Amino acid sequence: MANNVLSAAGETLHRRTCKLMGNMFSIALVTGDAAWAEHCMDLAVQEIRRIESLFTTFRDDSQTQAINRQAGIRPVAVDREVFDVIARSIRISELTQGAFDITYGGVDRRLWNFDRSMTSLPDPSVARQSVRLINYRNIVLDEARVTVFLRHAGMRIGFGGIGKGYAADRAKQLLMLLGVHSGVVNAAGDLTVWGRQADGKPWTVGIADPDTKVPFSSLALADGAIATSGNYEKFVMIGGKRYSHTIDPKTGLPVTGVKSVSIISPMAELSDALATPVTVMGPRAGLNMIDQMKGVACIIIDDNNQLFTSKNISVH
Repeated sequence: MANNVLSAAGETLHRRTCKLMGNMFSIALVTGDAAWAEHCMDLAVQEIRRIESLFTTFRDDSQTQAINRQAGIRPVAVDREVFDVIARSIRISELTQGAFDITYGGVDRRLWNFDRSMTSLPDPSVARQSVRLINYRNIVLDEARVTVFLRHAGMRIGFGGIGKGYAADRAKQLLMLLGVHSGVVNAAGDLTVWGRQADGKPWTVGIADPDTKVPFSSLALADGAIATSGNYEKFVMIGGKRYSHTIDPKTGLPVTGVKSVSIISPMAELSDALATPVTVMGPRAGLNMIDQMKGVACIIIDDNNQLFTSKNISVH
């Protein structure tokens, strides 16, 4: 995810940046009480770390890893919170016709390194074989028992496409419950805001040019979220064509044609979850889907630097 550029004003903006969930998170709160702001940010960081402990694939004791270990063997009882995020992930998969799929963890990563040593794409049949275990339809949820079962051995789920957004939303909800009336949680570019800056103006989020990283436009946000996915930080050039590190779960081949996708919606989780599949779907199909979603907007920049936007947004 690319960092969106944030501007804020006033002496009562209290900010903290730290590494969480393997990414840089930034929390900014508007309040006149510095000690209380620090206390609130402590609690928000604790909440994000709690979520990380559930969703990480880098710890054997996480619920995610328990699900993966029992793939093809037996269902795993999980917290309702984990169950619900998986259920919402499946709905996003259905909406995007599989362009979003949390079972991407089963991909054979030996085919991809996305560095200068990569000079050719794998054979299409080999690529398809590498993603044979990616299929959200093979996640079995038992609502009554609150269990998750992956039908086939070797399947793996991961929350890289939705987890940071979810964590940002939960941190925001906690801060609002604590009485923080205005702030920003930026989860490595999955950014959610509420309230206003210290001077009363809306928060301003810059939309950056993928090549220069310099904002070419900005959006005023009072209560909402934006997430950006792009191929400009990790990609490979083959035959003069830029290939994204994002893999199409249907073909097993890297996505090409889109430099960046920004999704604006009420929730960081939704923005996060939609940014990558719109990249996979491309401008035409992606915008057609977004235009049918209430309260969701989209900005796409393709490999030719052409700008596409959903019907409900205007960028100058």
